[in-house]
Amino acid sequence: MQSIGERLEEARKRKGVSLREAAEATKIRGDYLQKFENNQYDIKLPEIYVRGFLRTYANYLKLPGDKIVADYNGLGLGEAKPRQLNRELYGRMDIGIETRKAEEEAKLKAQNAAAGIPEEPKEQKKNPATFVPQGGAALDTGIILRIGGIAVGALLIILVVAWALFGRDSSPTARTAAPTAAAPTEPQIILQAKGAVNVTVTLASNNSVLFQGSLRAGESQNVAWRGALRVSADPHQNLEFEIGGKRYPMPNQRTADIRAP
Repeated sequence: MQSIGERLEEARKRKGVSLREAAEATKIRGDYLQKFENNQYDIKLPEIYVRGFLRTYANYLKLPGDKIVADYNGLGLGEAKPRQLNRELYGRMDIGIETRKAEEEAKLKAQNAAAGIPEEPKEQKKNPATFVPQGGAALDTGIILRIGGIAVGALLIILVVAWALFGRDSSPTARTAAPTAAAPTEPQIILQAKGAVNVTVTLASNNSVLFQGSLRAGESQNVAWRGALRVSADPHQNLEFEIGGKRYPMPNQRTADIRAP
């Protein structure tokens, strides 16, 4: 039985085109096509691109693209790589709740510091009523009272302004409790529309529809990543994926399969 690479090379030669001509026609790099014909699939790209390029190249050569991709999946290569690629290209998608909580607490401290609410005991290192200069002579009682009155008045003004600007909801308890409840519990993939596009997202295992609709330019749609997904977009060039804060374009085709990490 011929290998995938042998079938691709034989079909290309039967079609009478060179690798360079095939690369120009399919918009796939020539070195990728050369590796495919040599049965080498480690092109340092996510599996969705490897399968998409194989299907596009096979269809260009008048071979059954789905059969070529199925034979590739049967090699077991498409199941061993995604996790490594997810770590290298997508980053960690499952952000822990504790990490999110720590980030929110850091933001809270910065906001309270800007409002003048925290760290007041550390700033008041000297009590005007008991301060004694290095020479040892006590300050005049009248001066001490004036300084104390000014300090208390300034502190009251700061507290009143902070309360007026931020209200009671600015307390640490109110701000740190909310983010914990909103933390994500499962991976998400975000569909980003560069232009008007019709999108359908289904589970590859049973074809159940997770999302179906039209997106306008600039709109986005979150989809729970519960398993291998099949995304169809028309036109495909108007759709991008956002995974782990990074965007990736649709392959050069209307339908793409995406495996969950």
